[in-house]
Amino acid sequence: TARLLWLPVRGGAFLQIVKESQQQHGLRHGDFQRYRGYCSRRLRRLRKTLNFKMGNRHKFTGKKVTEEILSDNRYLLLILMDAERAWSYAMQLKQEANTEPRKRFHLLSRLRKAVKHAEELERLCESNRVDAKTKLEAQAYMAYLTGMLRFEHQEWKAAMEAFNKCKTIYEKLANAFTEEQAVLYNQRVEEISPNIRYCAYNIGDQSAMNELMQMRLRSGGTEGLLAEKLEALITQTRAKQAATMSEVEWRGRTVPVKIDKVRIFLLGLADNEAAIAQAENEETKERLFESLLSECRDAIQAVREDLKPDQKQREHSLENDSGKVSNIQYLHSYLTYIKLSTAIKRNESMAKSLQKALLQQQRSEEDGKRAPRPQDLIRLYDIILQNLVELTQLPGLEEDKNFQKEIGLKTLVYKAYRCFFIAQSYVLVKKWSEALVLYERVLKYAHEVQSGAGAYMNSLKELPDVQDLITQVNAEKYSLQAAAILDANDTHETESPSQVKDGKPLSERFETFCLDPSLVSKQVSLVHFPPGFQPIPCKPLFFDLALNHVAFPPLEDKVEQKAKSGLTGYIKGIFGFKS
Repeated sequence: TARLLWLPVRGGAFLQIVKESQQQHGLRHGDFQRYRGYCSRRLRRLRKTLNFKMGNRHKFTGKKVTEEILSDNRYLLLILMDAERAWSYAMQLKQEANTEPRKRFHLLSRLRKAVKHAEELERLCESNRVDAKTKLEAQAYMAYLTGMLRFEHQEWKAAMEAFNKCKTIYEKLANAFTEEQAVLYNQRVEEISPNIRYCAYNIGDQSAMNELMQMRLRSGGTEGLLAEKLEALITQTRAKQAATMSEVEWRGRTVPVKIDKVRIFLLGLADNEAAIAQAENEETKERLFESLLSECRDAIQAVREDLKPDQKQREHSLENDSGKVSNIQYLHSYLTYIKLSTAIKRNESMAKSLQKALLQQQRSEEDGKRAPRPQDLIRLYDIILQNLVELTQLPGLEEDKNFQKEIGLKTLVYKAYRCFFIAQSYVLVKKWSEALVLYERVLKYAHEVQSGAGAYMNSLKELPDVQDLITQVNAEKYSLQAAAILDANDTHETESPSQVKDGKPLSERFETFCLDPSLVSKQVSLVHFPPGFQPIPCKPLFFDLALNHVAFPPLEDKVEQKAKSGLTGYIKGIFGFKS
């Protein structure tokens, strides 16, 4: 009787082997080259274990896995690793093709090779020796690689059919097993769903575009095969709409827009702002803010390039007849206003998330994470105030009194919040008087905003509520005064450690009682060590002062005179003469 084969893993068979290998060997960080090296090494080990070598080092002898030798499930792993190696090489070339377009031809070749191995795997799994689950997974794997190849060839209909087949199989497998086993299948379904929508849009389904945008928001951005294509599709769609856009109106003045890049940016501005408002988490919102700012900088750069040829007009920006700046300069001011306003909204969003974290500071400390501090918020509000100063200096808006008044009110709001968090930082170091003065300054700014708002309430709706800040400051003032009184009482009632001990060790203060926690610690001070130097008597020195005044008696008569020496005495000695 035929024996059924299945892969020796828990739950997922082919898909689980592939996912575990990818996560453990480079794809967690997008390193396809490392994963390709792993596939090559595993193939070599499998061939050596199965004694299924392709000849020797001198001669290549091709071998194919057939149904007759399919006695071990590792033969199926051989073909699976071949397909994975070809696929990972194709994805590596896809990353490199961004700068080297010629590598796209090699990319398609490796994808075709991967599909070929997947076809061989599917054919072998049709054997009676393989169980039904493995057969279905082989079919889904084959459909997945085929869909990717057709996708790269831009054969949208064939790619959509392949992806739909893959999705159907994985959905059936997910329904047939427990929730734990179905996680991998559902992840693969979610992974290929954007590709199906993209193919549907290219075939002619206009509703698929909205679904793609929603997926982009939910997932925080598409990944892999679809990421660049979706961004290109959005740009292409806006470019078609930009052909009908010729002018823009801002603050009562209509300005013609002749630069295509600026048209595309302005058309997508409302969509980007709506996407930011619908973002589900802070990470996605931050990414969308950065994308919008990047597009805005590119549009500003395009306008600057048009300003360069007309240097005289930029230097003398005021027109003699109307007293207004030129249209191109006014458009530059409008784009700069969008950039600075977006930067303010991004920093305000970051400030709100930090304020929420400050409220949960105690829990964060228990979790071992770094708790946010008021100083972090002060830096954000400094940047916001700097952006507001730049807004007041935009060319063409110096005489706009309503605009200047509106920016002035916004400046007061953010100054109030900045002062509030400076006061909070002083409270942490127990500088009560400084904090109290700053709280009074916060109330002053807040009352100025309330008194001067009037007709500008609509423009201040998006700003933080000043009344909430006033209520919070009043509560903080009472808490601060109570804390200051308690701190003063503690200072008078208890002596400071320097007054209690004066830095003396225990051996020198036996007569004084005090509660010293350091006595039960590891750094207890019992005695001075090493001990200090003490004076001791030294050995006396004797000086003979009378010796210099003593007169010794003469001794000439007791000492024999020394015989004369020299040549005369020598001659006399030879001849016997004596003196």
